[in-house]
Amino acid sequence: MKKITLIVFTLFITLGIYAQETDSTLVEMKDELNKSNDTTNIRFKRKTVKIIEDNDETKIHVQKNKKSDWDFWGDNDSQFKGSWSGFSMGLSNYTDKDFSISRDASDEFMDLNTGKSWNMNINFAQYSINLINNKFGIVTGLGIEWNYYRFDNNNTIQKNDDGVIVTDEVTYADKIVDKSKLSTTYATVPILLEWHSSSSQSRGVVISTGVIGGVKLGSNTKINYKYKENGDINKDKRRDDYNLSPFRYGVTARIGVGDWLIYGNYYLTSLFEKDKGPELYPFSIGIALSFE
Repeated sequence: MKKITLIVFTLFITLGIYAQETDSTLVEMKDELNKSNDTTNIRFKRKTVKIIEDNDETKIHVQKNKKSDWDFWGDNDSQFKGSWSGFSMGLSNYTDKDFSISRDASDEFMDLNTGKSWNMNINFAQYSINLINNKFGIVTGLGIEWNYYRFDNNNTIQKNDDGVIVTDEVTYADKIVDKSKLSTTYATVPILLEWHSSSSQSRGVVISTGVIGGVKLGSNTKINYKYKENGDINKDKRRDDYNLSPFRYGVTARIGVGDWLIYGNYYLTSLFEKDKGPELYPFSIGIALSFE
């Protein structure tokens, strides 16, 4: 028993230092006595150290604790992993309140070249909660979403004297406009219900749907133009809030097999703040690669 006490004391010092680096906290220590051996279990947040003294022999076993992806959810050794984390890329556009992508005369300056308007997402954090048989659960996380809206006409946007977004016609005597776009960046947080056809790590068929929220991080416009005389290319980049909605929410869905999925986002919050720009609702569709 003295040997166990010494080992426990050493483990407290060693794992105490390790716990400071990994944020693993000591949970409990328990002695088990029987006729053949003395056993001491030291349970940490992530691991249990079992010390067995059997006659003149002392054995130490370290095993991982069973846990779900959320420590407070319970010890069920969940294999359920969502498909949120990863990289995705697709096309961007927006609809009016009647779900049309055709622009009225009043907001024709917002017409896009859809084939060159891109949506990109990097989802770097994910938390999955198993609900049913490692096939169905709740998924949330954190990501960054970029949208690059390529204008179809030789124009950009600006605020007028009343602070409302209007067109800014781009004309140069010595330059030709090559492209003009509006870029937005949002932090995103989803709450998804996700189903897998298989409980294995490959997941099988994946169907995921839910809501998504966003907080604006930045925005800018950029015009690329070419000099008529020598063909040199230059650009004019302007950073502004452009009356873009600082917060937004919408619906999202993805379907696929394994790590490859098709995704779609539709925001129920207008691109611009109310009465400060055209009433347009962003959407995107593309291909996602899950990192889980």
